[in-house]
Amino acid sequence: MADGFLLRGGRLIDPAAERDEQVDVLIRDGVVVSIETAGGSAAGDAEAIDCDGLVVAPGFVDLHTHLREPGGEDRETVASGTRAAALGGYTAVSAMANTEPVADNAAVIQEVLALAAAAGSCDVYPVGAITKGLAGESLTEMGEMASNGVRVFSDDGNCVSNPRLMRMAMEYSRAFDVVLAQHAQEPALTEDWQMHEGPTSWLLGLAGAPSEAEEMIVSRDLMLARLTGARIHMCHLSSKGSVEMVRGAKSRGIRVTAEVTPHHLTFTDADLADYDTNFKVNPPLRSEPDREALIEGLVDGTIDAVATDHAPHAAQDKDKEFDQAPPGMLGLETALGAVLALVHAGRLSMPRAVEALSTSPARILRTTEHGGPVQAGAAANLTVFDPNAEWVVEPPFASVSSNSAFIGRALKGRVVHTFLRGVPTVFGGKAVR
Repeated sequence: MADGFLLRGGRLIDPAAERDEQVDVLIRDGVVVSIETAGGSAAGDAEAIDCDGLVVAPGFVDLHTHLREPGGEDRETVASGTRAAALGGYTAVSAMANTEPVADNAAVIQEVLALAAAAGSCDVYPVGAITKGLAGESLTEMGEMASNGVRVFSDDGNCVSNPRLMRMAMEYSRAFDVVLAQHAQEPALTEDWQMHEGPTSWLLGLAGAPSEAEEMIVSRDLMLARLTGARIHMCHLSSKGSVEMVRGAKSRGIRVTAEVTPHHLTFTDADLADYDTNFKVNPPLRSEPDREALIEGLVDGTIDAVATDHAPHAAQDKDKEFDQAPPGMLGLETALGAVLALVHAGRLSMPRAVEALSTSPARILRTTEHGGPVQAGAAANLTVFDPNAEWVVEPPFASVSSNSAFIGRALKGRVVHTFLRGVPTVFGGKAVR
């Protein structure tokens, strides 16, 4: 039986160590044992894997995953969602709090952790709710959840719209040095919304959500973060104005990070012309100038991370009239190909793509096991992908659901192997667990 693995001749991209070179990586007993010049390593009892032409990178980390369990097992389970994550190159995901019951107490947090440990496909970091029941009325016991390992708190799906309550949450969060992740959407401006407000929504006759609904909350929370000194994270930015405000806030030393989804980098509101509910997401797909601003923000680091907002829905829920269908799409299995489209187009460097998928989200989550640096003694949480593998997205997915706007789309770039503490969760492109 093989004693570990030798990843031979791959291009190691490790942003945490500012490393980009062709090497051999030996992993054994759950850790990286050595990194040598390509071709200079003897495999010994380890299984040698030819990685010539492949990229070896720290395992990807998703800051924004809806695993649905407990309560939404018809849409996703922790086991199916983490299997999908592994196939996408992820070794860690943050599970959002809008489960049934809501993850607003230590008991639900512990249940999610137990389910993830049993599944074994990737590490799961549960996100705790900011307010009880996501109702936006009273704060949860952040301290209790923080003592159970929670590092990020969010009412995602709902905006914490009360400024006094958000200020209190920020002040409270500082005591535990945790991050508050905001779903920026002013509810008074988005009642009954269906898509981005603009010429396309007017043409299609659908109620719109203006960019200003997001930008008002982004602006407010940046001011509250300046006031309180709290660490805040802006979920799924979608508008040009939001990007500009975050860029300015960072230049002034406000403790803010931000994420963008692969679908907001890829699609616009024009893609809703056929009323395909797979393109209905929250926040909505916006205009081409907004998409361009998001790409520019990702390139220059204003937007720190790519996060999937993986949001599974049952077929019978998505297969409804547009105004009745819930927003959200799958993201874990297609994220790499969507991001690499920008690399192949010359818009984004490969090291920056890896940084946005792995190193930056790991830093925001404050996990030292993921995101690199890839070095001797470090946990062997790695992904190996073929940046030039061409494939067409088609169901079935590892996810229980299949609500993806990428179906039928050709992508370039696919995961070949994923290792969680040196154990393959994906090998040869197929899930092992």
